[in-house]
Amino acid sequence: MPDLLDQLQRTLTGRYHFEREVGRGGMATVYLAQDLKHRRPVAVKVLHPQLAANVGSERFLREIEIAAGLNHPHILTLIDSGSANGLLYYVMPFVEGESLRGRMTREGRLPVGEAVGLTRRVAGALAYAHARGVVHRDVKPENVMLHEGEAMVTDFGIAKALSEGSESLTQTGMSLGTPAYMSPEQASGDHVIDGRSDIYSLGCMLYEMLTGEPPFTGPTVQAVIVKRFTENPRPIRGLRPDVPEEVEAALLRALARAPGERFAAAAQFAQALSVEGTRTPPEGAPTIVTASHQVARSIAVLPFADMSPQKDQEYLTDGLAEEIINALSKIQALHVASRISSFAFKGKTEELEEVGRKLKVSTVLAGSLRKAGSRLRISAQLVDVSNGYQLWSDRYDRDMEDVFAVQDEIAESIVKALRVVMKKEERPIEAPRRENVRAYEYYLRGRQLFHLSRHQSFEFAQRMFERAIEIDAGYAKAYAGLADTCSFLFMEFDPSDANRDRADIASRKALELDPGLAEAHASRGLALLVGRAYEDASQAFEEALRLDPTLFEAPYFYARSHFQRGNLEEAAKWFERAHETRPEDYQSLVLLGSVYSALGHRADAESAFRRGLAVAEQRLELYPDDARAWYLGAGALIQLGQADRAREWLSRALELDPGDAILLYNVACGHTQLGDVDLAIDCLERAVESFINWDWLEHDSDLDPLRQHPRFQDLLARRR
Repeated sequence: MPDLLDQLQRTLTGRYHFEREVGRGGMATVYLAQDLKHRRPVAVKVLHPQLAANVGSERFLREIEIAAGLNHPHILTLIDSGSANGLLYYVMPFVEGESLRGRMTREGRLPVGEAVGLTRRVAGALAYAHARGVVHRDVKPENVMLHEGEAMVTDFGIAKALSEGSESLTQTGMSLGTPAYMSPEQASGDHVIDGRSDIYSLGCMLYEMLTGEPPFTGPTVQAVIVKRFTENPRPIRGLRPDVPEEVEAALLRALARAPGERFAAAAQFAQALSVEGTRTPPEGAPTIVTASHQVARSIAVLPFADMSPQKDQEYLTDGLAEEIINALSKIQALHVASRISSFAFKGKTEELEEVGRKLKVSTVLAGSLRKAGSRLRISAQLVDVSNGYQLWSDRYDRDMEDVFAVQDEIAESIVKALRVVMKKEERPIEAPRRENVRAYEYYLRGRQLFHLSRHQSFEFAQRMFERAIEIDAGYAKAYAGLADTCSFLFMEFDPSDANRDRADIASRKALELDPGLAEAHASRGLALLVGRAYEDASQAFEEALRLDPTLFEAPYFYARSHFQRGNLEEAAKWFERAHETRPEDYQSLVLLGSVYSALGHRADAESAFRRGLAVAEQRLELYPDDARAWYLGAGALIQLGQADRAREWLSRALELDPGDAILLYNVACGHTQLGDVDLAIDCLERAVESFINWDWLEHDSDLDPLRQHPRFQDLLARRR
């Protein structure tokens, strides 16, 4: 439809460049386009005009917004949607590969193990969506893309949007769903549809993968639907004897006519299809996942439990988990939950299945460490959270001197267990490490304190990094840690020449000792940013990103550098990059919203603030005592016009740490934007009792509404 393509190109110019039509179905036409803002290929699906007219943009966009919140390794993310001159469209990443329908058309029946494996992965995606109240309603091979051997489910939320206009659609001769995969309750027009309908459709899909045709066929749509209510599917083992009995039993249950006779949850269907079970390994022997247990390539590494008699090895258990996270994060094919997210479960007793749900990962690594003298006993297990199966486990009895080798072995074993195909440059083990073990222990203590992000914790961290350097004067990571600590002390608590100079010296030393260390370049960039050497800082951040594209701090501080200089377009670009590197970070999104506001891009600003608020809410679910999430989230609420809720969030932040000067300052900025002048000045007066950066007070545009107030002028007069 050249006219439609021309209309899209004219309407969405500046956002997408359309290249060609790549597919067409009964409800939408698909185009390959380039996302001009993010420089990536995307698939733009446009509802057929007659369908769009019956559905209506408000209903369509409401359901699409719900689906856009789904984030799972086997769900093709919905990244944009809209209405353009009567056309309704939605946008997903462009996946190189083919649909499951294309594969089945080409090959007919699939190998049993592969068909079962694909079904289990789709079931995992459905289980995730169902837990969030989203039912697909149109599960079929056309809506499953195959990318690098993995299944990606598409078009969540579309059928729900269309179903609400089903009466008007029926009048136009159009129908919803696909008869070969439609559940009996869908076929009968039942308005109450739940996840068991998707399980039925998935069962139909598995049946076809195994036999080459759906469970019910006929010359007309009506004939196919009638058979659903009057006949049973032909026994699958009669058509294909190599199908295991357990698979046949699970399939028949999924295809039960009554929803109550099916599996209650998609995860139960997946578990019933795992016919090989698990086994307990012999003492000291690792358990490795079999082919049928392949899972999505995502993982969370929990802090290891300290089983030492004195319970004094927390720095080592945390450090062990963090090193494994860092190693696995180097693998582009593997999604790894960040330290911030994983460590939210430290010391908690939640089931691993619940941990996986909250962190949106399919596997979790948990373990324990026991130290007696110089001897270590480390146990670790990798669990598939969709069914609780143990994919891999091992135990290591070593000397403390071998702790680095153990970290590497665990990372390598996880990669093998998940069947991640690594390119040579993506291997988690880059080179043998020769850190002094005693220095390493102090370094871990310093890093543990650094992550607490408090004034006193930064000062204690500084001492730990200094002690590590005293033991090992060639320890580049310790110098980088010291530089970061001094930079943060300068930025947030003590803008003295001493902190700035120490950050400069330590970051130079880290680079001198290890020019190939990405963290050293990032630390150098931060120190240069503190010293306002912006061009040199930019070069350092870019080199850090070249060495390690997964390093969050480089794009985040690079964005802040551009923001400080007024380079707003560049700041937006790098805040977006920071968010892509660490999707669970709310700060980059809220600050991105501020950048777009300054640029006058209202729609982009609102989108960023909404996304930032959603991530902040997820963060607070895990860390309810994160004061920064409360006050930055309040800033997003203010921009979204939710004043009462914003005041509530500012109040929650103050309750957590009413004496923290930085917190008081940020809460004051929030109340200023809300027009709460007296509350804002109250906070500022309390902040200056301990510390405040007077440059902020004198030049921050957020405080401009206060400048003529007598109390604020009295406050400025206190500076000597």
